[in-house]
Amino acid sequence: MKLLITWLTSTAAILISAWLISGASVSSFWAGLLVALVLGIVNAVIRPFLLLLTLPINILTLGLFTLVINALMVLLVAAIIPGFMVSSFWVALIFSIILSIIVWILEALLEPQNNQR
Repeated sequence: MKLLITWLTSTAAILISAWLISGASVSSFWAGLLVALVLGIVNAVIRPFLLLLTLPINILTLGLFTLVINALMVLLVAAIIPGFMVSSFWVALIFSIILSIIVWILEALLEPQNNQR
C-alpha cells in the first residue's frame, strides 16, 4: 500500500512540476504514472552507479554535482517516455529541484503524525 501511495505522490509531483515549468510537459495522467515509475527505476538502478563514478567531483563541489546527475536522470526518462518532454538541460535541472521540493511537501502532508493518537 505504501508503494502505491509513493507512486501516486510522485505522479502528482511530476504533474505539478510540469505544470509549473514552461519547458517541461506531461501529455496525460497515464504518462505521468509511467514517468514516475521509470524515474523511480532509473533512480534506483542507474543513479547509484553515477554517484559512485562521479564521487570525486561530487566531493569537490560539496555535493552540488548531485543536482547535475538528477537532471541527467530526468533527461534520460524524457528520452524514454514519449509523453514526457523536457526542452533543455537547464529545464531538467529546475524540474528536478522543483520535483524534489514538491515530493517532500506531499510526503510531509501525507505522513501520519507520530504524536497524535
